[in-house]
Amino acid sequence: MARLPRFVLPEYPQHVIQRGNNGQRILFDEADYWFLWERLGAGADKFRCDIHAYVLMPNHFHLLITPHSENGLGKLMQYVGRYYVRYFNERYERTGTLWDGRYRATLLDPKGYVNACSRYIEDNPVRAGLVKEAGAYDWSSYGLHAGGRDDALVRPHAEYLALGRSARARQEAWRAMFASPMDAALLERIRSSTNKAWVLGGADFCAEIEAHLNRRATPRARGGDRRSAAYRQSLAQAR
Repeated sequence: MARLPRFVLPEYPQHVIQRGNNGQRILFDEADYWFLWERLGAGADKFRCDIHAYVLMPNHFHLLITPHSENGLGKLMQYVGRYYVRYFNERYERTGTLWDGRYRATLLDPKGYVNACSRYIEDNPVRAGLVKEAGAYDWSSYGLHAGGRDDALVRPHAEYLALGRSARARQEAWRAMFASPMDAALLERIRSSTNKAWVLGGADFCAEIEAHLNRRATPRARGGDRRSAAYRQSLAQAR
């Protein structure tokens, strides 16, 4: 079955995941992390994308990113993939693919989900058991958001800037957000929307995106509902 095009609109943020093929490692040491980090920054500048949050994990990476052109995100990911695979294959004397197919992405409502998705991204090393707290992991945007650490890769989103009138207030608000566990339903919604490429947002936002792109932004009712007696009856009445 042909794959549907991704939901892409300039100026709308996207949560992006790129995984290693079959879960294999894509990053082994600091040289690898630095190379990928640098290529992401160079690609974001070249193709006019703002990276608001990120995490580089041993076998995948996440980005929260706003493209400023319709094809900017796709070109950025193609650029990063091409350069990093060449670097990785030469360094580790291997050939062939590195990525687990094409990257996954979801367009999301900035008002309701930018900060939540950034937290989801930065908490990834904790959920994976690599560290006990997000601040202990070096390769994410948490250091900038929570502590003001310099990070040339990140351009803070307006929703983050709205957390406080000063940098200190915003950082305190960010740390407070991580003080309690993330809501399980919200976590699953972010994960599911990204993996299945559905829009992440409320009903009004999804309707707005559907009007822009003339396609469904959310999944249809489950098959079990369509097989129900009520569904069959309503279908018969409509004929």
